[in-house]
Amino acid sequence: MMTRLGALFFQYRNGLFPFVFLLVLTPGARIFSDSLHAAGAGLLVVALGQLVRGATIGLQYIVRGGRDRRVYAEGLVTEGLYGHCRNPMYVGNMLILVGVSLASNSWSCVAIAVPLFTFIYSAIVVTEETYLRNKFGPAFVAYMNSVPRWLPKLQGIRATFAESRFRWRRVVLKEYGTPFGWLMGLPLLALWNLWRDGELPLRPVAMELLLLSMLATVFVWTRIRAVKKSRTLVAD
Repeated sequence: MMTRLGALFFQYRNGLFPFVFLLVLTPGARIFSDSLHAAGAGLLVVALGQLVRGATIGLQYIVRGGRDRRVYAEGLVTEGLYGHCRNPMYVGNMLILVGVSLASNSWSCVAIAVPLFTFIYSAIVVTEETYLRNKFGPAFVAYMNSVPRWLPKLQGIRATFAESRFRWRRVVLKEYGTPFGWLMGLPLLALWNLWRDGELPLRPVAMELLLLSMLATVFVWTRIRAVKKSRTLVAD
C-alpha cells in the first residue's frame, strides 16, 4: 500500500510542495504574537533546510526526477551527505516545509502541513528503498544498515567536507529555483499576515524591506537564469 502511494506521490511530487502555500492560509491560533517574529523563526528553519540541500548537491549530486516520472537510479550513491543520511534532500525539504509552516503563524497550518508531508515523504522513501533494494540487493541492504534513513549521523562529517570537493557552481545552477520559491514566499506570507492583522499601514519600514527583498530575489534569479542559458557558467 505504502509503495503504491509512494509511487503516486513521486510521480506528482513537484506539484505537491507548492500546495504548502495554500495551507499557510489556513486560519488558526497564532504561534507568535508578532507576525514578523513568525517570519523570522520560519526563515531560520528554512535557511537550515536550504543549507542541507545545498550541501547535498555540492558534495554529491543525484539526478532528480527519476525516469518517465518513476523512481530510477543508475548507481548506488553513498558519498557526500549520503554517507551520513540516506535521504538528505528530503530532510532539507521537510525543514523548509516546517519553516514555511512556522512563518504562517498558524498552529492549524503546522498541524496539517507537517504530518501530511511527513507521510508523503515517508511513502516516497519506502517506494525508493524498495526499488533500490531490488536493484542493488545486498549492497543497498548493507548501506541501509550503516546509514540512518532520516536523522544524520554526525560522526565523520567534518572529514566528509574536508576530503570532498564542494562544487558551488553546481549548487548555483541546479538549486537556484528552490531558494527563489521561499525567498519570494516568506515575504509574501509576512505581508499577508501583517495585512490580515491590520498592521500593514502601521509598519511601513517592514513593508518596504519585505518588498525590496522580493525585488532583489527576482533580480538575482533573473541573472542566474540568464547565465545558465548563456552557458557562461557550467556546473562542474
